[in-house]
Amino acid sequence: MQGNISLLRKSFTATGAVAQYQPIAPTGANAAAAGNAVGFADIGGVSGDLIPVVVIGTALAIAGATVAVGDPLKVHTTVTQVAPQGGTGTIIARALSAGAAGDVIEVLIVGN
Repeated sequence: MQGNISLLRKSFTATGAVAQYQPIAPTGANAAAAGNAVGFADIGGVSGDLIPVVVIGTALAIAGATVAVGDPLKVHTTVTQVAPQGGTGTIIARALSAGAAGDVIEVLIVGN
């Protein structure tokens, strides 16, 4: 199991279903594909739940494709996962561990 160093968590009210480790938008909604994200959900939940979101530090995320250490990451088209930036989309994190699609990886959250 991967670990992470959360320096700051903020609770957001879920506006829909949230998967554990999903990127979350600054509004507290699920982040859109290739869009901005303020952090990553520590736990999953349903609409109306308070979800703790890691906003500063390292977080756990689900790889939506093969990821190498150091890759800049964006919100994957599934919106519950991250993928290498590949030239388009907002960079929301950097990979601190490698993984294949579906793996839990550690990421460093970057301002976007």
